[in-house]
Amino acid sequence: MTRSIDYGTLMHRAMRGLIQTVLNEVAEHGLPGAHHFFITFDTRAPKVEMADWLKSRYPEEMTIVIQHWFENLTVTSEGFGITLNFGNQPEPLWIPFDAVHTFVDPSVEFGLRFESQDSEDEEEDETEEDFEITEESADKPRPEAEVVSLDKFRK
Repeated sequence: MTRSIDYGTLMHRAMRGLIQTVLNEVAEHGLPGAHHFFITFDTRAPKVEMADWLKSRYPEEMTIVIQHWFENLTVTSEGFGITLNFGNQPEPLWIPFDAVHTFVDPSVEFGLRFESQDSEDEEEDETEEDFEITEESADKPRPEAEVVSLDKFRK
């Protein structure tokens, strides 16, 4: 049996851990300065919890903004819960980290993009492809903030 290091999975786990750490800090201390987040997630993902009217309005993907008004931010190792205001109607959401597609903080031009990975049952060619923007994802509307590569911050 040939063993190999699955860098793609390890990188996704580390990036989701970064989001967990940031959201934990915000839950404990609030948003510092001008920081705010655009988080896009798969509304069809297992364990996503949201109002039926929101799910019908966003049947595949939704972007939330954590900025001026939010309540009840709770973070676990699996995901986060938050109450957001939709047209003066507070709605609770539960978003597993595995459902997150993008995490962007435009105040510091920081962003992470998670491309879908092949099933563990299927053989993967190179996990490097998981981090490239595909034609399909390039056509999707994006938040106004720029998603930057982590390479930009290396010296």
